[in-house]
Amino acid sequence: MADETELLHGTLDTLVLKILSWGPRHGYGIARWIQQTTDDALRVEEGSLYPALYRMERKGWIEAEWGLSETRRKVKYYHLTRAGRARLALELAQWQRFSTAVGKILRAT
Repeated sequence: MADETELLHGTLDTLVLKILSWGPRHGYGIARWIQQTTDDALRVEEGSLYPALYRMERKGWIEAEWGLSETRRKVKYYHLTRAGRARLALELAQWQRFSTAVGKILRAT
């Protein structure tokens, strides 16, 4: 079976878009939320997260602006654009179809 890193790689954009649908976050906050919410089952390394954020920014799905973190450090906060919300809706629909199909195979006797 694929390890968590391989599985996460294929879904990282979707996870980030979903997290940002609840409001702006900085990169470390995104990574920490994923790790905490999954009880450490998924960890996103900087080497994966920031290239994904830059790629999504280039595609127009997210925008960034500088602000201060909770610890008063200068950080980039990312938020969804209209195109990002549309992309998230598409990704969620695709994920639902995929997970339903895989579920059918795993339940087959």
